[in-house]
Amino acid sequence: MTVSALTPRRYPEPRAMLRLIKPITWFPPIWAYLCGSVSAGVPLGGNWPLVLLGMILSGPIVCGMSQAANDWCDRHVDAVNEPDRPIPSGRIPGRWGLWIALAMTGLSLGVGSLLGVWGFWATVAGVIAAWAYSAEPVRLKRSGWWGPGLVGLSYEGLPWFTGAAVLLGAAPRFEVVVVALLYALGAHGIMTLNDFKALEGDRQHGVRSLPVVLGPEVAARIACTVMAMAQALVVAFLFVLGKPWHGLAVTLLLLAQFAAMRVLFRDPKGKAPWYNGTGVVLYVTGMMVSAFALRGLV
Repeated sequence: MTVSALTPRRYPEPRAMLRLIKPITWFPPIWAYLCGSVSAGVPLGGNWPLVLLGMILSGPIVCGMSQAANDWCDRHVDAVNEPDRPIPSGRIPGRWGLWIALAMTGLSLGVGSLLGVWGFWATVAGVIAAWAYSAEPVRLKRSGWWGPGLVGLSYEGLPWFTGAAVLLGAAPRFEVVVVALLYALGAHGIMTLNDFKALEGDRQHGVRSLPVVLGPEVAARIACTVMAMAQALVVAFLFVLGKPWHGLAVTLLLLAQFAAMRVLFRDPKGKAPWYNGTGVVLYVTGMMVSAFALRGLV
């Protein structure tokens, strides 16, 4: 082994910094922000700068910041679950993980201020939620109910609301808020399935995720029930709003998810990553269908 291999790094590895903010996690808030922009009913042609800035803020900046904060606060858990992650592996040494998270917190607030009053205060709410989820003494991720609920609200409901509010320059319509909240509720199930990958470390460090407390089989059924019920309520709401074709489209997407759920239930722990690439795609497709239904109400 060379001397350089034995010497701890002084500065973060650039590739590890990118992995720290996890680009793969940016899609849900970006997509939700776009859904919110569509649902506002405002012409998008002349507002693309605001839409694109909001999508960048929601994904790479705020979501990236939340991932950096989570990895810093979870560095001991990750040393058990995934020791090759940037912080426990030493590729991001010392307190650099914390400094990156704090710097991105400041960047989030700065960029959020460019989106007006609604955009700024929504960013403040997102930043608070990110740190409340991961950091002591609050650390809501210890709860299998409150943790996924907060993430679902932050990843789906808050960006949707913000996308609409920024374009409107005012609070979105009641119908928009209802649909955003329903999809945020359903995202609780998505986040529960995401907890399957950290079972061993969560057990050792007292994180009471639903897969830890109830076991993978029961947790998977609860997650899928929550996702399905939220979408069923969306379908009913769309029919009430006089959008039957959009409601039918979301129904078909939900039926396709039922087929994927049957596969998931055969091996919840092993199939959770597969379901995130199939059933969740169908879920977020229904989000955009619903956004266009709301847009048609204006």
